[in-house]
Amino acid sequence: MNIIDLQRVTAYQGSIQVFADLSLQIAAGCQTAILGPNGAGKSTLLKLLSGEIRAAYREESVVRLFGLDRWNIWELRAQLGIVSHDLQRDYLDAVRGEEVILSGFYSSIGLYGHQQFTAEQRKRAEEVMAQLGVTPLRDRRFFEMSTGEQRRFLLGRALVHDPGTLVFDEPTSGLDLRACFHYLQLVRRLIQQGKTILLVTHHLHEIPSEVERIILLKSGRVLADGKKADLLTSERLTELFDTPIALAQVNGWYQAMPAG
Repeated sequence: MNIIDLQRVTAYQGSIQVFADLSLQIAAGCQTAILGPNGAGKSTLLKLLSGEIRAAYREESVVRLFGLDRWNIWELRAQLGIVSHDLQRDYLDAVRGEEVILSGFYSSIGLYGHQQFTAEQRKRAEEVMAQLGVTPLRDRRFFEMSTGEQRRFLLGRALVHDPGTLVFDEPTSGLDLRACFHYLQLVRRLIQQGKTILLVTHHLHEIPSEVERIILLKSGRVLADGKKADLLTSERLTELFDTPIALAQVNGWYQAMPAG
């Protein structure tokens, strides 16, 4: 089954058309990275998936998630978890770590007085904190955490529903090497546990070795779609980023460097 099925989609950010006739399908179990420069349409794609924006109405257009043309946003959260760079920027500074995790049950930014949690939900939050190694930080305020710690709590926020699919938006942006490697190990562990991962990025080093499919996105269109070994080449990436690129590859991980 396709978890994501976009056919001939047109979408706008404000008055600017980002996609025109975009088509893209991703099947369950297909570990995928969408790679592209700034302005390629990556953020707009994430907003389409999260429901923040809607595709322009066209009779021939399809936006289908998990086989459904229409979905209940609450039910969708149990299947699709999104960890975005924008969420980290916008999250409330004074919220405690445990509250960040619990806010995932309401998909809210912070907690509010009317929100109630069952014993089962609190137990699930405990399990997620233990899984991510952040239990000792449960009472720390969000603004007191390092960038890497914040990122792990936001991942926990997405994991409370135990979704089968997780979407990561530039997951190691702003992290030092130690925090970067630790976070990528968490992503790899989720893949090994059977999660489907969609990674949206412009950083090659963020693409785990388990990812086999690469989609190159440029100026709102799919430039290429195929196996990692075929698309992560100097020629392809030079075309994608409009600058000469040389590649290094070690144990299935890639890094970009200036060519020449």
